[in-house]
Amino acid sequence: MATEQLTRTKDTARAPLGGRFAALLTTTGLANLGDGIVALGAPLVALTLTRSPVQISLLTAATWLPWLILGLLAGVVVDRRDRRTVQVLALAARAALLAVGCWLLLADRMTMTVLVVLVLGYAVTEVFADLAQSALVPALVPADRLAKANGRLVAVQQVTNTFVGGPVAGVLLAFGAAWVFGVPAAMALAGVLVLVRWVPGRYPPSAVPADGTASPQPTPPRAGSDVREGLSYLAHHRVLRPLVVSSAVMNMANAAYFGLFVLWVVGPGSRMGLDAAHYPLITAVLAVGAVLGSLLVAALVAALPELVVMLASWAVGPVLMLVPILVPTVPALIAVLFFLGAFSTIGNTISMTLRQRIVPSRLLGRVTGASRSLGYGLMPIGAVLAGLAADRWGLAAVFVGAAVVALLAMLYPALCLRTPMVTEAEALRDA
Repeated sequence: MATEQLTRTKDTARAPLGGRFAALLTTTGLANLGDGIVALGAPLVALTLTRSPVQISLLTAATWLPWLILGLLAGVVVDRRDRRTVQVLALAARAALLAVGCWLLLADRMTMTVLVVLVLGYAVTEVFADLAQSALVPALVPADRLAKANGRLVAVQQVTNTFVGGPVAGVLLAFGAAWVFGVPAAMALAGVLVLVRWVPGRYPPSAVPADGTASPQPTPPRAGSDVREGLSYLAHHRVLRPLVVSSAVMNMANAAYFGLFVLWVVGPGSRMGLDAAHYPLITAVLAVGAVLGSLLVAALVAALPELVVMLASWAVGPVLMLVPILVPTVPALIAVLFFLGAFSTIGNTISMTLRQRIVPSRLLGRVTGASRSLGYGLMPIGAVLAGLAADRWGLAAVFVGAAVVALLAMLYPALCLRTPMVTEAEALRDA
């Protein structure tokens, strides 16, 4: 019996993830390549309009503010509607918005205010698209394959978003700023076509098996009750609550740090003095580390307790963030970005997999929306506070403070969580 079970386990590990997951992976790659182009291109366009830390920080705040305002509502939508349809509509809206931005740049009508509004609208589409994509994964692959599927998704996201998207943004910017919005618009449309053509069927908010045949659960009568249920589940869950609170504080610190980092690195008035075209190439190293991290996740959690791996990865990041401030050189920056990419990917992949294993499918959209509302909702606050603090105390003080806050934040789950608690939570998932 034990031999037969081991054989089945090995067969499952070798089994392919399926054509529908491959299509979702393709759409994820296209969407995140567009994300990478916009994420690197928009701040570089902004530098042609201003070098004010406060105004640059508003761009970062606009990127994350929709998670604070709409994360819970978007989670309700994902748990009430077909998850593929939500993602398709979000990507289509993104394409239309980027087309408007492309036209404004071609017409030379772009201002800093308009750029912030465009980034804000783009971020709204990202809230719905990301929540739908995350909730769709358990419907496409078996539960024992989630770690591998999530590892591949994170790797594709990092490669396309940073490794490819950053350098492509620099190239497109050389041809003209309008390309920074035009090309991602085309990629969003391509992602829509892939989902419509190669992810057939309906994916309602039920406990959907990998064959997608389950019927939907009854829809609650009011959205307010859905929001309360998701928040209550998260607030009272002794495993998820420390993870979300810690992530929220760390994300706030990271937004404060990286929202102004371009001012430290790029331009004649910066500490490092890099050209704008070189910045995306340097940040591409982040994705190289992320790919390595995604490949190491399965081996690390097989050899060590996953909580230990996750918390250790989260602890290394803040220490690395201090290096470019103390040693503002290109070689030091490249090394830091590489290891930041690796360790952040390892920690975040484990955290994502834990949530998908613990949260019931019918609540996955709401709980993910609630966790991201808290996890991402503090990021615009951190970005704005960083801009105001940099005006008064300088960039270096902000960066050091952000690293210290991020390091302190991971102490909460480190003191509260233990492996038996995770095992128990998994057993109670559908109880």
